[in-house]
Amino acid sequence: MTKNNAVLVTGAGGFIGSHLVEALVRGGFDVRAFVRYNSREDWGLLSQINPALLALVEVIGGDLQDAAAVEHAMRGVRIAFHLGALVAIPYSYLHPDEVVAVNVQGTLNVLNAARRHGIERLIHTSTSEVYGTARYAPMDEGHPLQGQSPYSASKIAADKLAESYWCAFDVPVVTVRPFNTYGPRQSTRAVIPTIITQALTGERVVLGSLAPRRDFTFVSDTVAGFLKAATAVGVEGATVNLGTGRDVSIEDVAQLVFSIVGRPVEIATDTDRMRPKASEVDRLCSNAALAADLLGWRAEVSLEDGLTLTIDWVREHLADYQRVGKYTV
Repeated sequence: MTKNNAVLVTGAGGFIGSHLVEALVRGGFDVRAFVRYNSREDWGLLSQINPALLALVEVIGGDLQDAAAVEHAMRGVRIAFHLGALVAIPYSYLHPDEVVAVNVQGTLNVLNAARRHGIERLIHTSTSEVYGTARYAPMDEGHPLQGQSPYSASKIAADKLAESYWCAFDVPVVTVRPFNTYGPRQSTRAVIPTIITQALTGERVVLGSLAPRRDFTFVSDTVAGFLKAATAVGVEGATVNLGTGRDVSIEDVAQLVFSIVGRPVEIATDTDRMRPKASEVDRLCSNAALAADLLGWRAEVSLEDGLTLTIDWVREHLADYQRVGKYTV
């Protein structure tokens, strides 16, 4: 790898991470993909990238909690994209210690390695969940942060660590805050694939609460935001929302999916899928004006078009979804 073209992606085996790796390779970057080590040599969703593109990626295994592994991954890198995290909110209710260890200590390890190696830009991944339920909408970057789940609290801590390393040590961090990214490859841990897989295979879709409203952003738009955050001039220290500015209820999304699928489907609710009452985030709606001003970024894919693309992909890959309709954290 040559440092002038070398990039690192942590969390490369995840949903957004795999799409970002693919975009970076297509953009001519030398990509190093950091994935959670396992003895099966399972690279997660990287396995769904075009094999010819994946052959150009240097994949290394490790654990974000291991500072030495992160240090090794950062060597020779000019730009780093930090997406690695435990992201499932229900999982964070069951295993908050692990979520904090990965999301907070892991981020600290990334920041320390970036500082020691003097990289030119670190893109740190936040989440709209740090805002909690909207106190006003659309929500700009000045909206209060509210830790309504252990996951969101861990990401608030990680965001603040990133902020502190910019303020205290001049580590050139840009924090991007995606709003509910969806698209091909996403697992049924997320609500849109949960709806789609059930709508394609049965007469009933089982969901949790139908009332929460979300700002759903197609994965290609989110990836474009990451790329712009890596290349925009003079944006170090900034935090920027990546969202569409349009929020819809979970029920409305389900009805849109049913319309696109073209078959009648019943909705049923399952209380086991609901968050604790005070932990539910009732509304997220992005004000992405700062991303437009600083990065020249705007979401381009409409919800209707994004759902159509996602449904088409899921229909072709239903065999990859082994637990359709089964609730897992």
